Parts: sequence; structure tokens; C-alpha cells
Amino acid sequence: MIKYYKIVRIEGEYAYLQDESAPHVEELFLALALLPAGCDVGTRLKWENFIYEILS
Repeated sequence: MIKYYKIVRIEGEYAYLQDESAPHVEELFLALALLPAGCDVGTRLKWENFIYEILS
């Protein structure tokens, strides 16, 4: 399964991700350490096989 997310906010060492296919669903709360280096608010991510990848 492939999912697409957007980082909507960062608080300390945690990021809040919004599922792009279901924007009305609650945000995902995730440690920044699990995301690729260089992530910031507004970054779009692809999740596949438990790996996050930055989309350009």
C-alpha cells in the first residue's frame, strides 16, 4: 500500500502529518527521527513498506 502525506506542523521532536487522500481524518503524530532528513512544514511524503520518502 502507498500513502501520501503532508507535514502540517512540527512541535519539538514530533511532526503532524495529514493524509492527502483523507484530509478530514485526524492527523498522524510521528517522531521526526522516523522521517527523512530535511523534512519541514509543507514537505510532501510518500509512505511505502514502512519507509517515508520526500516527494519533489
